[in-house]
Amino acid sequence: MRTLRIVRDRLPHRAGLVVATLLFATVPLAAQGPAPIIGRWDLTVQGSEGEYPSWLEVSASGFSALVGRFVGAAGSARPISQVAWANSTVRFSIPRQWERGTGELQLEGTLAGDRLSGSIRTPSGESHAFTGVRAPTLRREGPVTWDTPVTLFDGTSLDAWVPIQGENQWRLIDGILTNTKSGGNLATRQPFTDFRLQLEFRYPKGGNSGIYLRGRHEVQIEDSGTQEPTSLHLGGIYGFLVPNELAGNGPGAWNRCEITLIGRRVTVVLNGKTVIADQTIPGITGGALDSHEGAPGPLFLQGDHTAVEYRQIIITPAKGK
Repeated sequence: MRTLRIVRDRLPHRAGLVVATLLFATVPLAAQGPAPIIGRWDLTVQGSEGEYPSWLEVSASGFSALVGRFVGAAGSARPISQVAWANSTVRFSIPRQWERGTGELQLEGTLAGDRLSGSIRTPSGESHAFTGVRAPTLRREGPVTWDTPVTLFDGTSLDAWVPIQGENQWRLIDGILTNTKSGGNLATRQPFTDFRLQLEFRYPKGGNSGIYLRGRHEVQIEDSGTQEPTSLHLGGIYGFLVPNELAGNGPGAWNRCEITLIGRRVTVVLNGKTVIADQTIPGITGGALDSHEGAPGPLFLQGDHTAVEYRQIIITPAKGK
């Protein structure tokens, strides 16, 4: 071990022994193998207003530390600086994000096999029971072949869609699918698994919307200006994947977007520029319909923020999916 030899050569004999003892003392911890809590977990939470999805990722950091990420009922994935793990029990606390209240969010769960169960204490002091399962890998084998394209919106009918989660403000205006003001979301009646999606959208100044893939992973649509891109900006997978540039045409202009989703792997092409290239989506976005990542799900258009417009929506499913 070259590093240890250099340290010992530069220290008094007794100090060198102390350093060697500390370094080698960590080896048995690593040799025990990874903690079984490590991985990604799809959570289902029983809240005071009904069931909602959540997501947890636990990762190793160095010899023995565990860190992670967490997605709650709303918002983006947030970091967990330290995850405690002992006797099949996991615990952590994180600052509140968009939740009501002033406290921290605290989670405690027990792992039995590949099932996780426990409770979440919200920043407002409520206790929500949860259950969790390991998130599926969603790896696909072999090449993708595409089925017949399906027109979801051609400017003449909203028959392929159904309003969800709030008062319906979606209207067909001059051949354009228009969310006139903040209200409910709009979902396809048909669920999908792997697909290639083509559409056009237009947002106003300060506009904010999104496209949820399988009802779980949001491609962000917003007036992002000229900021340095983050995962919360136009073309990003909200909270997870950062677009390599902000390729929007600006408020009031039409944008053309193509999104390909195969398993967890997503590619986003915006106005002819590939802003996310075959990247892996780790988990669900806050506001997802559910956390059942292995199941098909609808597309849904976010309508609970601002007005937004869509047109020429065509989806091409993968064969066998």
